[in-house]
Amino acid sequence: MKRQAALIGMMVVATILLSMLVAQSVAQQSIQVRVDRWLQVRQVTNEVTIAHNDNRRAAQAGDRLQAVGDTITTGKKSGATLIVDTGVGVIELSEQTTLRVRALSVAPDNGRITRLDVLAGNARLRVRRFTHQGSELEVQTPVGLSGVRGTVFGVAVQPNGKTGLAVREGAVISSAQKQSVNVRGGFQNFTLPGEPPSTPVRWTNDTSLQYNFEKRIERGVRKVRLLGRVDPVNSVLVDGNPQVTDREGRFATDLQLVPSYLRMQVVVTTPLGRQKTYALALH
Repeated sequence: MKRQAALIGMMVVATILLSMLVAQSVAQQSIQVRVDRWLQVRQVTNEVTIAHNDNRRAAQAGDRLQAVGDTITTGKKSGATLIVDTGVGVIELSEQTTLRVRALSVAPDNGRITRLDVLAGNARLRVRRFTHQGSELEVQTPVGLSGVRGTVFGVAVQPNGKTGLAVREGAVISSAQKQSVNVRGGFQNFTLPGEPPSTPVRWTNDTSLQYNFEKRIERGVRKVRLLGRVDPVNSVLVDGNPQVTDREGRFATDLQLVPSYLRMQVVVTTPLGRQKTYALALH
């Protein structure tokens, strides 16, 4: 009986020790995954705001976006540069761009998981190659998803969600409507609302603009419409107002006609940030 009691006692002690070791291991893993993640504002130009919950304020260099839903927005003729905590990447935002944090976490193998929403405007990312299998970086737009593991690329999001994508280095998986295409360095494509991604074509970085004016008279009032065409992946601003282009890159906008002349500014921007401004006039 004494021997049996001793064996039972030893088993109880062993069980307790094992439980303590397991608890310690779990605690260490928990501590490991509770790593602070953030996007830090490195530079701001002109009007840039940060929103956290219902609080909105002017952004400053050194500010951090850390919580799900934290948002940064650039105004007209404004911009911002952000860095991803451990140097995973750099993000450059053009004017009238909105970026929101969807997820910032750490994988079990200590890889960084970064998921961002670009709701409007132009964003360019330089992402270093990941050293952990569990690392992820995704950019979600209103019409699709772009996933990378180390690359240089940019997106241009129009008011209806149409997204242009251009990849300078590496590769990006462009996904929408349960279909995906691999966009390699030197290629570009676009995604229209409700459609899968287009077939990638050679990257052009072309900011050229073709245009003409359509004049008409309605009920005795002279009216003018600007008809333009750009590369389908590009974004267009007419006097600061974002335009929507079709699959051929065509857009149309009505203009306010001054009695004797008409002047306007058209800004064409590629997903990778190349920009050209056109000063148009109609006499």
